[in-house]
Amino acid sequence: MSGIVEFKNVGKVYGEERVAAIHDVSFSVAEGEFLCIIGPSGCGKTTIMKLIAGLDTETSGTIQRPAKVAMTFQNGALFPWLNVFENVALGLRQKEMPEQDIARIVERELRVVNMLSFYAKYPAELSGGQRQRVGIARALAVDPEVLLLDEPFSALDPKTTAELHDDLIAIWRNMKKTIVMVSHLIEEAVSLADRVILMRQGTVDSEYPISLPYPRHEQGEAFMRDVVTIRRAFFSS
Repeated sequence: MSGIVEFKNVGKVYGEERVAAIHDVSFSVAEGEFLCIIGPSGCGKTTIMKLIAGLDTETSGTIQRPAKVAMTFQNGALFPWLNVFENVALGLRQKEMPEQDIARIVERELRVVNMLSFYAKYPAELSGGQRQRVGIARALAVDPEVLLLDEPFSALDPKTTAELHDDLIAIWRNMKKTIVMVSHLIEEAVSLADRVILMRQGTVDSEYPISLPYPRHEQGEAFMRDVVTIRRAFFSS
């Protein structure tokens, strides 16, 4: 199917020894979809994210991606010498926008992630969850067509993670953004995404549509059925 992101037989090798990070990867992401990519360490998840973001170039195959892509990382990857406002404004300043427009957009996105009252704080003064909220606000400020999230909640405690899950679903449904997320947790993938891709040994192993309504209840029978199905494939030899 045609999508806002398309990988067709994509491969990526590194170094003089031509070590393959991924090979023969094909998948599509529909506009407005929430796709989660899971898989064991070293299977190529982060390589795929870098390719979508345009931070790396494929060695073989073809990739279709939109011009406006934004990516967030663990702990928000904020610049410690900039306060919250300036961190969120960073991408907008690169566009040389008028200051009043920058202020309006930054205020709007900080309000979306419930961080407007922290605009003058520096990253060292924020909790891990707060830094991640600011990282998401910075990504949203440039109005991306695709939002990339690379294991954004892996360093957070369970309570903060659950709160951010709820916030992320609200942002996705209200703003109708296309989201591609990498996770190492099957339960997290089933909680958030409407499709899960399992990567193994550098390529796509299998795909799983998740049709559960939101909010999703992790103790529910249907939820556990999807988790068990993916887990069996994840741990199969």
